[in-house]
Amino acid sequence: MNYFEIAKEVSKNACTSSKFSVGACLVTKDGKIYTGCNIENGGIQSICAERCAFVKALSEGERNFESIYVVGKLDSEKLFLETLPCGYCRQFMRSYVDLNFKIYTLDEAKNEINEYTLEELLPHSFNF
Repeated sequence: MNYFEIAKEVSKNACTSSKFSVGACLVTKDGKIYTGCNIENGGIQSICAERCAFVKALSEGERNFESIYVVGKLDSEKLFLETLPCGYCRQFMRSYVDLNFKIYTLDEAKNEINEYTLEELLPHSFNF
């Protein structure tokens, strides 16, 4: 199963004022998939694709996550560029995953798939 293709497909549902669409495919340890896209609004509480996917999974009772695949691109472009979770998403994820949680990004312009751990992207994180 190509998780990036799933993330690309869900990015088509993004509601953006920024004209930058993001899709995320969250995979649980038992192989279930939850998707999300960015949903922007005129207020300050827009939601990123990563948090959208997590909220869907968490609201269904999921608590064991393996990885997330993230894609993003300008609506006017064809290629997806490396898109990393924002700081808010990183800290949000920290509440529900361990530091070895994998984050995969796709950069079609460079023909690269990049793999990060949450610890790499959020060193010295807050956790309780």
